[in-house]
Amino acid sequence: MLTENAQACAHPLAFVRAQRGWSYQKLARVVAKRARDLGVANMAAERQKVWRWEHRGVVPDRVSQLALATELGVPTERLESHPWPSWLPTGDNVRTDYPWTQAGSLSALTDVVQDALTDRRGFLTISGPGVASLATEWLGLEPARLLGALDGGLVDEQIVHRIAHNIPGLRVMDDRLGGESVRRLVDAELGVVAELLARGRYPEKIGRELHIVAAELARFAGWVSFDAGYQTAAQRYWVTALHAAHVGGDRLLGANVLKNMSLQCVDFSRPAEAIELADAAVRTAGATTGRVGAMLHMRKARAHAALGDQVACTRELAVAEAAFSRARPQEPPWAVYFDEAEFQAQVGCCYIDLGHLPSADRWLGNALASHPAEKVRDHATYLLRRAGVQIDLGNLDTGCALAAEAVPLLIVTRSRRNARRADEVRRRLRRHATIPAARDLDAQLAEIA
Repeated sequence: MLTENAQACAHPLAFVRAQRGWSYQKLARVVAKRARDLGVANMAAERQKVWRWEHRGVVPDRVSQLALATELGVPTERLESHPWPSWLPTGDNVRTDYPWTQAGSLSALTDVVQDALTDRRGFLTISGPGVASLATEWLGLEPARLLGALDGGLVDEQIVHRIAHNIPGLRVMDDRLGGESVRRLVDAELGVVAELLARGRYPEKIGRELHIVAAELARFAGWVSFDAGYQTAAQRYWVTALHAAHVGGDRLLGANVLKNMSLQCVDFSRPAEAIELADAAVRTAGATTGRVGAMLHMRKARAHAALGDQVACTRELAVAEAAFSRARPQEPPWAVYFDEAEFQAQVGCCYIDLGHLPSADRWLGNALASHPAEKVRDHATYLLRRAGVQIDLGNLDTGCALAAEAVPLLIVTRSRRNARRADEVRRRLRRHATIPAARDLDAQLAEIA
């Protein structure tokens, strides 16, 4: 993992290779393949060539740049407007210094709406001290009061409730179609709320409700961006969600935002930062039990597992299980997804990171047996996770069958996270390239990626 100082001076191509897990030779092969797809023959797959792009200031030829841009999903016109290497998708800065006030929340909302959609698939931008500072500031805050109504049209409860009523439907779409298909819709809803807050006229109670709706929409926009691979956009939305949750006085929603940020850090091999964010989420919620308490402690368990700390992970799993067994009369709508199957799947993921593969397989098997069919994207995730476990346990046929079951689900859901999971399965399959079933499955997964 690159340190912050190394990141500051590294070539953008280094970030791209790190994100994709590409060696220089792999990058050369990717460029050569894409060039052939573009109808250009005789593109040599030379490791030395791409090494010079990164280390000697050599500018790739036009064909190579077009080939790489096609692979990364970068529009061709960007190559003209942002000459090499500035068009490479490394993400942009994320502002975290908004005041924890109504004005600060409005500024964050105004900045994030639409702008976050232009983010290219890249890397986490907030890291290290930035994560620590954000978590510490959040924990030290008390919910703010709105200072008065703004000029503009009257905003009443019917308008607020109508917007809030749309959110569950967006969650269903995310479950079935994946984040890439939903993120523009979520951003559009967030834009409506930002406009109401900036220009509407409403009493203090309605203002708080609007900020809470904005916070959940921004949190959800961050989630679908994270799923679609837009990591900087996800962080922008989540910073905005924290500010809106603070102004709205919804501490549990803020804890859920921090929980989401923790998972992002787990996915990008930043377990120490993941623990810090998960701990802030747990401390925010206090002694909350039920699904909320369980999901927050489970996120802490995942972070400890990623760090290889079995003792701490086991402790958090026990707390999560106890919390899950004590159902609360009312749970926030955003906690509904954390059912028995999700709980079991998350335990299985902990055991994968700890290297306890038989336990991981048992928990994932139980989760898949009861996993709701309508949660298509997540079902594909856990099929792929269990497929990898089975292959690592030496059960190639079972692993291939599980991954093959995931293929049609991967086709209908556009999820960058699942594309990475599929790539992990493909790396395992390549160790069995002499077996026809493994080769055929690898080819199927390659077409989806």
